[in-house]
Amino acid sequence: RVPAAADAPILLSPLQDSQEHKIVLYENPSFTGKKIEIIDDDVPSFHAHGYQEKVSSVRVQSGTWVGYQYPGYRGYQYLFEKGDYKDSSDFGAQHPQIQSVRRIRDMQWHQRGAYHPTN
Repeated sequence: RVPAAADAPILLSPLQDSQEHKIVLYENPSFTGKKIEIIDDDVPSFHAHGYQEKVSSVRVQSGTWVGYQYPGYRGYQYLFEKGDYKDSSDFGAQHPQIQSVRRIRDMQWHQRGAYHPTN
């Protein structure tokens, strides 16, 4: 049973998204140092692609992404929408460590939500 408070409307804003996904992750703050550029792909391990540096700044040129602290999409998660993150504190990381990323795709806005209340 869904509590009565759940009958009240809840306002949510959908994530920004586009068909193309492009993200660039930089070793140092302010978009300097070594970088890894990812276009339309999920990357379960930066190490497997030869990038073993820390990630201190991020530039999202298109799409919405989730960055993960460890390989295999594990650990702390960081949401990246289109824009610039000049320092790891801009995306809420205590340590500049991101080792895998994945795109958020096929987002659709469902007015009723993904649940069905029963009486």
